[in-house]
Amino acid sequence: MSRKHPIISITGSSGAGTSTVKDTFKRIFEREKVTASFIEGDAFHKYDRDAMRKKIEEATAHGVDFTHFHEDANELGILQDVFREYGQTGKSRLRHYIHNAEEAAQYNGKPGTITEWEKFGGSDLLFYEGLHGCVVTDKVNLVEHADLKIGVVPVINLEWIQKIHRDKSARGYSTEAVTDTILRRMPDYVKYICPQFSKTDINFQRVPMVDTSNPFVARWIPTLAESVLVVRFAKPGGIDFPYLLSMMDGSWMSRANSIVVPGDKLELAMQLIFTPLVNKLVERKRRLS
Repeated sequence: MSRKHPIISITGSSGAGTSTVKDTFKRIFEREKVTASFIEGDAFHKYDRDAMRKKIEEATAHGVDFTHFHEDANELGILQDVFREYGQTGKSRLRHYIHNAEEAAQYNGKPGTITEWEKFGGSDLLFYEGLHGCVVTDKVNLVEHADLKIGVVPVINLEWIQKIHRDKSARGYSTEAVTDTILRRMPDYVKYICPQFSKTDINFQRVPMVDTSNPFVARWIPTLAESVLVVRFAKPGGIDFPYLLSMMDGSWMSRANSIVVPGDKLELAMQLIFTPLVNKLVERKRRLS
């Protein structure tokens, strides 16, 4: 952790909704006049799309599952170095994984490839969003470098529905292809993704209030209005729960460290909870600068 160069880490699996949280933070940064450097977990994949496809085929031929969740499919050591270097100096390096044609035009590359490394710095804080922001293995420990750790965790059927719809509409995959990916990833999901949510400071878990019992045939993603949001604080001391409850009509506490919020108040909940935390990090940084 770094008082002078703070790091915010957003962790969630593919299709969980981390991009929504990122957009909320961008609005907070703009309103509070905070400059942030952004890095994405996909940029730390070890292989580009074609190379990863070959690795998966080789592993499958030997009866082994190999997925983007696995530590060997990612440059987690480099990610830890970036966290450490930024925390110490306020500078480091980044690159971009090019997902689609729009990003290809932006970064002057081809979809499925990864750009070259470039330097960044001079910001108030570093913002990470991806799969492994709180991962701990025998070789790396991202938790000890992040100042604010947030998990985005829809219940599993909702997560699958969101992934199926996103990958079909944005990436052109078939339902069968996405389903195969989900099934292959389950062992790595259990080993590498789930444990991170016990290490976060705050978890946001969206729970649908409609039938999602068969996510593979769902026609629509449940809306926010059809959901509730469970917000868990690892350390509830200092959290003004009466204030939060008064500001979000229909919310209630389910445990001493958890608040349940109507889903359509997701943006409001994040703004109310994250804004003072961001300001605290930045104020501390500026006092030390």
